[in-house]
Amino acid sequence: MTYFFPLFAVLVWAGNTVVNKLAVGRIAPAEIGFFRWLVVAVLLTPFVLRPLLARRAEIAPLLPKIVVLGLLGMAVYQSLAYYAAALTSATNMGIILALMPLMSMGLACALLGQRLNAGGVLGSLLSLLGVLLVIAHGELGSLLHQGIGLGDGMMLVATLAYGLYGVLLKKWQVRLPGLQLLYLQVLVAVLAMLPMYLLSPHHGLDAGNLPLVAYAGLLASIVAPLAWMRGVQEMGPNRMALFFNLLPLVTAAIAAVILDERLGVHHLYGGALTLAGVLLAECWRPRPAPSLTADRQGA
Repeated sequence: MTYFFPLFAVLVWAGNTVVNKLAVGRIAPAEIGFFRWLVVAVLLTPFVLRPLLARRAEIAPLLPKIVVLGLLGMAVYQSLAYYAAALTSATNMGIILALMPLMSMGLACALLGQRLNAGGVLGSLLSLLGVLLVIAHGELGSLLHQGIGLGDGMMLVATLAYGLYGVLLKKWQVRLPGLQLLYLQVLVAVLAMLPMYLLSPHHGLDAGNLPLVAYAGLLASIVAPLAWMRGVQEMGPNRMALFFNLLPLVTAAIAAVILDERLGVHHLYGGALTLAGVLLAECWRPRPAPSLTADRQGA
């Protein structure tokens, strides 16, 4: 039962990447992004609004940080993913997302002063090579002439934004219950995406796209994060990070079945290199130096 929570969360998030692709042509990117967070806000309001109002004096000085977190983690990341879905494959999106732990590691070095060990450096280079192989369709030389495609580039920026979100979340340590902090960030995303929604072309909600909005708003934004948090409580963050690395594999499998996306050799090699790099960075960590107490006990 312990493994159910991380596996379920990864399955839902991988499915959401495929939902991004299914939404193309059925609902505008700005529409699904706006309605997704609106659904979350409406569902959470009865449970969260009253406690938040009771501590509004405590929340007021935290608002600038909450706004930045909401923009990065909800508005920028997911908006770019919806726009990227029209220009690249769900398989590519999943493999690029696998760079997120390594991007977070690099940003943590810059912003938190953490040291990057040899495993982190080698793992980052290996994963970057894997992603470039996927983006270049197996022909790395083509990147020199054609560059990175717009959809893949958007997904790289989206992944970087979410990596920065995670590092700032750790750096700032906003002292609010998780559900309340999530709710405030969702409100930021709703307000930030409202102008985009009003200015973009509208398809309107219908029987074809309403299930996609419901999946993104309910499963991917509420149920999966709660399952992930439960997994962190039971297994710890380090073990849970390894489950996140399954995301590109699960995404590729779902995309192959639902979207009929074919896996090329570049996907297999690139995905394997990306996953191997992440695992290398996760597992190759320097052992802590033995303490003086431990030395004495050993003596």
